[in-house]
Parts: sequence; C-alpha cells; structure tokens
Amino acid sequence: MTTAVAEQVDDELWSAIGDPTRRRMVDLLLVDGQGTATTLGQHLPVTRQAVAKHLGVLDRVGLVRATREGRERRYVIDEAQLARAVAQLESVGTAWDARMQRIKKIAEAIQRTQRDEQDDK
Repeated sequence: MTTAVAEQVDDELWSAIGDPTRRRMVDLLLVDGQGTATTLGQHLPVTRQAVAKHLGVLDRVGLVRATREGRERRYVIDEAQLARAVAQLESVGTAWDARMQRIKKIAEAIQRTQRDEQDDK
C-alpha cells in the first residue's frame, strides 16, 4: 500500500468493521434504517449485552449515531462515516489491483524467460 493510501485508512474503523457480528449489525441497520440493542439482538446469536458492547464500538468509531428514546438508545448508520469507509476500501482495493498487475507482469516476464531458455536448448 502506498504511503498516501496507508495514511487515509482508519485502522480503528476497519478494526471495528472487521468483526463479523458488527458487520451483520451494520447490515441490519442499513436494511431497517434504525435499531436498538434489543431489536438487533433478535437477529444475532449473541446476548443483548454483547450487542450493546458492539454498538459501543461502532459508536466510538463514528459508524453509528445513537439517540435516547426512553430507556433505550436508537442507533442509525452515520452515512458520512460509512461513505468514508467505502472510499477507504476503494482506495485500498485500487492499490492492491496495481500491486497485482505488477506481480502479473513479473510472473509473465519470468515465464517468457523460461520459455526462451527452453527454446534455446
């Protein structure tokens, strides 16, 4: 990854998104538009308390925003932060695509050299 790309990547954000339970929670929030620890917990194989902790992680990195409604907190996706995460992912993907192209060119050059050596024998 180039230095410019590495500086753009928010490790805390990607660490938070790297957890499968939190990714599922993000998916649920995107589909439903909002959710509480209780409503999200109905769709996940973890306790409500675990859901609340996962939501806390997502909140700390700014991926979700919470508003208090009575005793519960209602969570929504922060669309600007999600867009930032998508942009980072695209940037990393572009950098990896460039690396893969360089590797492909090197491999093809090695194959040509080996073929030429075989033909010379």
